[in-house]
Amino acid sequence: MPPSTDKFYSARILERHDLSDDLWIIHVDPGGEYRYRPGQYATLGVVTPEKHYERAYSIVSAPHEKLLEFFIELVPHGELTPLLHQQQVGDSMTLRKSGKGRFTLDVSSGRSNHFLIGTVTGVSPYVSYARSLYDDWKAGRFDGARKLYVLEGASRSWELGYSGEFEQMEKEVPWLKYIPTISRPWEDKDWKGETGRVDDVIRKYASIWNLTPENTKVYLCGHPGMIENVTGIARRAGWPQDAIQSEAFFVIRDEAEVTGAAG
Repeated sequence: MPPSTDKFYSARILERHDLSDDLWIIHVDPGGEYRYRPGQYATLGVVTPEKHYERAYSIVSAPHEKLLEFFIELVPHGELTPLLHQQQVGDSMTLRKSGKGRFTLDVSSGRSNHFLIGTVTGVSPYVSYARSLYDDWKAGRFDGARKLYVLEGASRSWELGYSGEFEQMEKEVPWLKYIPTISRPWEDKDWKGETGRVDDVIRKYASIWNLTPENTKVYLCGHPGMIENVTGIARRAGWPQDAIQSEAFFVIRDEAEVTGAAG
C-alpha cells in the first residue's frame, strides 16, 4: 500500500551528479510546500513490495531555494542507500512533509564564532547554513556578526563535494573561512592542501582562527568515531559540553546505514 498523502509527498529527482562510485548529489522537487530551517533533515523513502524503507538525510539546500538538495553516500549493505543509488533523474521517492531536527545554528549562546567540523557528507548542514547566511548577506538582512569556520575532512579530494562553493564564497564574504583536509594524500597525488584527519588538525586551526571556548560554539557532523574523538579534544581544551553540538551520520547496527541525521 502506498504511503498516506496526508504525511508524504511524492518527490522527484530533477538532477543527479555522481562524484564517485559511492557518493552522489541529487536535486529534488519536493512535490509540495516544504518548510525547514538550515541544518535540519528530511526523511526520504523508497517503497518496495516488501516494505517502505525510510531514512533521515541532512538537507544541503537553504530554505530560499526551490529544490531540495542532498549529498548521499552509498552503504552497500544498508537498507535504503542501495535503493536510492539506483534512482535516476525522473524517479520518485517519498518525502515526509516537513524538515525536522535540532542541528541548527545556535544564535542564543552569545558566542559569535561557529566552528563547523564535518566529514564527507557531514558537511551538508554547513552548506545550508552558509547558503542561507549568504542570501541574507546579499539582501542586507545579515551584518556578518556571526562567523563560520568550516573544517572538512575526507579521504580524497573528490569526496569534498562542496569545496569549490565554499572557496568561492570565502572570497566574497568576510564571515566565512574554509579549510579542507584529506587523510589519504598518497591516493591523491595532485592534492596541494592540508593533510590529515580533522582530529589531527583541529587544534592547529582553532589556534590560527583564535577560536576559544569563550567565543566559539563547536559543531560536529559525520562519522561517530570522529565525533567522539573531536569531542574529547574539545573538552580537554576547555569547551563545556553545552558548547559542543553534534549529529552522527551512522546508525550503528549489524549493518551500518549512512543517514543524513541521527534525529
